[in-house]
Order: sequence, then C-alpha cells, then structure tokens
Amino acid sequence: MEILKNKFKNKADEVGNEIKELLKEHGNKKIGEVTLSQVYQGMRGITGLVSETSLLDAQEGIKFRGYTIPELKEKLPKAPGGSEPLPEGLFYLMLMGSLPEEADVAHITAVLQRRSHVPNHVFATIEALPINTHPMTQFVVAIMALQTESSFASRYSSGMNKKDYWDAAFDDSLDLIARLPRVAAYIYRRKYKSGQHIQPNGLLDWSGNFAHMMGYDSEEFKELMRLYMTIHADHEGGNVSAHTTHLVGSALSDPYLSFAAGMNGLAGPLHGLANQEVIKWIYEMREQLGVEEPSKTQIEEYVKKTLSEGKVVPGYGHAVLRKTDPRFTAQMEFGKKHLPNDPLVKTVWNIYETVPPILQSMGKIKNPWPNIDAHSGALLVHYGMVEYEFYTVLFGVSRALGVLASLCWDRALNFPLERPKSVTTELVKLWLDGKDEIWGD
Repeated sequence: MEILKNKFKNKADEVGNEIKELLKEHGNKKIGEVTLSQVYQGMRGITGLVSETSLLDAQEGIKFRGYTIPELKEKLPKAPGGSEPLPEGLFYLMLMGSLPEEADVAHITAVLQRRSHVPNHVFATIEALPINTHPMTQFVVAIMALQTESSFASRYSSGMNKKDYWDAAFDDSLDLIARLPRVAAYIYRRKYKSGQHIQPNGLLDWSGNFAHMMGYDSEEFKELMRLYMTIHADHEGGNVSAHTTHLVGSALSDPYLSFAAGMNGLAGPLHGLANQEVIKWIYEMREQLGVEEPSKTQIEEYVKKTLSEGKVVPGYGHAVLRKTDPRFTAQMEFGKKHLPNDPLVKTVWNIYETVPPILQSMGKIKNPWPNIDAHSGALLVHYGMVEYEFYTVLFGVSRALGVLASLCWDRALNFPLERPKSVTTELVKLWLDGKDEIWGD
C-alpha cells in the first residue's frame, strides 16, 4: 500500500505545482462564454470543473488519461488466460496518469484483497431493511453503515493537518473500493438468492471475486465483469455521480459520505438507472409483439409507437457524444465473440440498426446513436442475471474506481469548497433590461 501511496503523492505534488503556475500566468483568462440557456438548462457545456481521471471526446468517446476504450483493451494487463482488461489496471492509470505494469496491477489486487473485510454491523444494517427495498437503496445504506470505518472522519476529528487530507482520503478510497463487491454481492444474494451467501475467494482478482460472490463462476462471466467494471468506471467529472461525489467531498465530507451521495445520483433514471430501463423496454416490446426475437420491421413500428406516445427509446442519445458510444461497441464485440446467437443480444443489435435512422429523420436529435446502457443488460441476462433492478448496483461498484480516484486528486490538490454563484429569475429579467449586472457577486 505504501508503495502506491508514495508514488501517488509524488505525482500529485508535481501536478499541483504545475496548476499553480498555470493559474499564476493565466488565471484571469476566460474559457468560453456562458449563455442564459446554459444557466437555466443544467449548466450544459459550461467548463467549470477540473477532473484529472478522464475526458469525454465527442467523436472518440471516453478517454482515460488520454487512452480510448480500444486502446485500454489492448494495453491494460489481463487476468491469466483472459482477454479483457483488469479494472485494477484502469484504477492505476486514473490515479497515476500512466499505464501500469503487471506488477503494479498485482499490487493493487493484493491491496484490495487485504482491505476487503466488511464489519458485521454493515450486514446487520442491510438485513434491517425490507427485502423488497430497491437494491440501490440497500447499497447506499450499506455504504453509509461502512462510514464508521472512515479514517478521514476519525483523523479529522482528532485535528488532522490539511496537508494530510489526501492521505486519509486515499486510505478510505482503497478500503471502500475493496469492500464494495462484498457488500453488493451480499445484497444480490439476499434479495434474489434466498440469502444463501457465498464467501469471498482471496485468490481471485477484484472483478473475478465479485462474480464469484454473486454466484457466477464461469470464466466468461468473470471476463464480462472485468470488461463491465472497466468501461463503466468513469465518464469525466460533470456527470451526476462524479460531480456529486466531488461536490460533497469539497465540503470535506469523507469518501464514504461523498460516494454515498454520488450513488444516490446514479440511482436516477436519467443516469445509472437507464440500463434497467433498456431491458424493461425490450421485455415490454417482446411481450406486446408476442415474439422472442422481433424483426427489424416490428422493431421499427414499436419504436415509432414509443416516440408517438411522447416517450424516449432508452439507451439512445448522449449529451456529449456524436457517434456510437465506444463502450457500446466494446460490449457488442464481447457478444459477437461469446454469444452471437443469443436472441436478446441479437435484438439489441437489430435495434441498433433500426433506431438511429428513425431518430435522424426527426431532425432534432444531435446524437441518435446508442450509449453504454443500450447493450449491458442483454449480456447480463444471457449469463442468468435477469434481475435488472440490480444492474445499477453493478454500475455503482464500477463507478467507485473513477470517482474515488478523482476524489484522491481533489484532496491532494487541495481543491476548495465548490460554491457556484446562483441568481434569481427576477435578477435575470433586470439584467436583460440593462438594469443590473447579473454576473456580479
């Protein structure tokens, strides 16, 4: 653990000095112009946040420290005999800014194995919830119960020097990442498998052990989990889960509190819950059409019906991307390799060929292409994970890698409390009439 921590601290000091020089020389320069519509419509496109771990490119998709999804699949270390990247390697890349060696990934795997113990009171807290509680609610409650173990909270209450905030945040982040698969698997087995729990296997990698504890021991499913955990890990800093984790962390809430807040955001249907909505929509289509594998013509008619009812086709469209999400493509490649004849997966591919032309014909859709959520559920269903309410929990376990790596950077660089200026509509009207300076403080 100290090896990785010391390497991170040296890197953080280097970047921190670079940022100081940038601000000293260019701090008063404007980055773009803010429009009134941006102020009212979700601050879309306003550059006002630094997140070191990843950047979303409109054409190439998510880039982790400059590397695209195809490059990560090629360059990150794999499990023995496997072909999918180990997410431990992606975590190292996001943390350090450089590709890991095999030894670096093995070290992180070992660290996570050693830190994965979950106190009994966390399981008792989960058990106190009604069994019909949504898995994401159980997940957030469990994270809050884990907060009793926070090194940051303990050290802060004892008078920790602000120069050491990063150290305590780093410890909490590694502990939390290590424990999340155990907690998530416990929730899954409790809710869907009659509480028949499976103990962790300390010889497996982080994703492989997660699959094992959920009850899926096939090598293909473990490979799917490695891919899933890698491609869902981060999506630059402005999305709801990442921004919320950053925002709450800026108040010096510890990583447990910060991550729990981010997961409440992830649970929303416009964010992480979308993967659940995709499968529900396909199931409803098959039920209404009375066929397991609808034709492209049937899909086209059902899509038009969905749109005519004022609804959206879940899994299609993206705020930034202007082409097919590379994360969708990575999953499609996995499907073509391992399950090319699965009816549900083939339906996803037929939807992919059908929906974009329809959305393009409407003229108002900037991105008619599928995003990551359009495919992930179909792969999980193939291997027997049909409980689509749980899919967002999988997303949450993966997202921890990105948002907590970013949180370590927030504390290492001493980022301040985030407090954007807000205005009233009355002030906006005065500004439009030239009677007030709306951008003043």
